[in-house]
Amino acid sequence: MIIVLNFLAIILVLLLVLTLLGMAVRIFAEYERGVTFRLGRFVGTKGPGLIFIIPFIDRIEKVSLRTVVYDVPVQEVITKDNVTCRVNAVLYYRVVEPKNAVINVQRFHEATIQLSQTTLRSVVGDAEFDELLSEREKLNQKLQQIIDQATDPWGIKVTTVEIKDVTIPDSIQRSIGRQAEAERRRRAVIIQAEGEKQAAKELAEAADILSKQKGGLTLRSLRTALEMSAEKGNTIYFPFPMEFTSLMNLIGGEENEEK
Repeated sequence: MIIVLNFLAIILVLLLVLTLLGMAVRIFAEYERGVTFRLGRFVGTKGPGLIFIIPFIDRIEKVSLRTVVYDVPVQEVITKDNVTCRVNAVLYYRVVEPKNAVINVQRFHEATIQLSQTTLRSVVGDAEFDELLSEREKLNQKLQQIIDQATDPWGIKVTTVEIKDVTIPDSIQRSIGRQAEAERRRRAVIIQAEGEKQAAKELAEAADILSKQKGGLTLRSLRTALEMSAEKGNTIYFPFPMEFTSLMNLIGGEENEEK
C-alpha cells in the first residue's frame, strides 16, 4: 500500500512539474514579440524563439509585427460642396513598438480601425467633389499623415492609406455625364475653329502665290477639272480662262473712257 501511495505521489509531482514547465515555456515566431509583465509591472519585450516566464507571477501578451491589411467599411460622407457620396478605403499598418501598443492603448487594432473611419469621413468631408475624383493621391497622403501621427504614441506605423471606391447618386452621375459632354463639345468647336483659322491662312498664302504667278490660276483650274472628272457624278464643268476676266475688265474700262 505504501509503495502504491509513493508511486501516485511521484506521478502527481511529475504532472505538477510538467504543468508548471508548460506554463513557463513559450515559443514565439520570428514575427511575434511578447510583452512581459511581472506582478503588473513591465519588465521587457521577449522573443522570438523559446522564452521562459515565471508561472502565476509573469503575464505575457503576444503582439504580431506583420503588416495588417484592413478594409475600411463604406462611409457615407457629404463633401465640402454638399455632394453626398459613399467612400471606402484600405489601410496598411504594422506594430513597431510592442510595448507602446500594449501599454498606451487598449486593443490597438480596434482603436486604429475606429480612427481610420473617423479620419476618412473628416478628410473627405473637407474636400470638394472634384478634388475627390481628380486628386485622390493628395487625399491618400493626407489620410496617411493624419492617421500615422495619431497612432505614433501607440507604437503603430501606418504605411499606406488608399481610397478604393467612390459611389455617387444617379442624379450626380447624370450631371457629370452632361458636364463631360458639354466639355467635349466645347473642345470640338475650339478645334474646328482653330482648323478653319489655319486653313484660312494657308488658303490666303496659296491665293497670293497663284495670283502673282502668270497662268497660275489657269493651272489650278485645270487641276480642279482633273479631280472632278475622276469622280463619278452628273456635274458638268466648263473651264473659264482667268485671262478672260482681265479682258472683260479692260473692255469695261475702255467703254467708261468713251462715255
